Amino acid sequence: MRHTPRYLMTEPDEVKQLVRANPWATVVSATSRGLVASHYPVMLDEGAPGIALVSHVGRPDDELHELGQHEVLVIVQGPHDYVSPSWYPPGDVVPTWNHVTAHLYGTPQVLDDEENYAALSALTDHFEAHRPGGRSLREDEAGTRRMAKGTVGFRLRVERFEARAKLSQNKAPEVVENVIAHLDDANPALAAEMRRTMG
Repeated sequence: MRHTPRYLMTEPDEVKQLVRANPWATVVSATSRGLVASHYPVMLDEGAPGIALVSHVGRPDDELHELGQHEVLVIVQGPHDYVSPSWYPPGDVVPTWNHVTAHLYGTPQVLDDEENYAALSALTDHFEAHRPGGRSLREDEAGTRRMAKGTVGFRLRVERFEARAKLSQNKAPEVVENVIAHLDDANPALAAEMRRTMG
């Protein structure tokens, strides 16, 4: 990840907020057979010190990733979009892409069957909590425990991270406001993140 100082996110709390708002992550492993990438939901382990993620993979992804044997990279992508130079003053003709992204590194700890089921239950409860008629794995514990055997849970204590929020910080405030105005309808999440960063 490019390390332009004005765009770096260095506060763990900022990275945690990014994960909370964007839980669909890419897990990348450099294995003995080459690179492997998979996509799974992640959830913060809010009680752990620092940044810790809880997730799972479906079998046989645990073997493909050689899960627990080495460091993995988890990529969390927040709101992003193309920024047209037509939103800039005349003469400024270089487009860009605004984004919020974090690269999280650590060696996963593979969970045992009980910990995995607890993690899957917590993950389901987390995403179902605010849905009308939200469901729970406890509604059919015997059946969901059987299905859980097809997954392998893991906890990842983030040992280091690289994070970037490139949100037109290199532009004059009136230009940033114009970019936000153009994104308000097309990408309200990115517009909101730019507003938050300006404040």
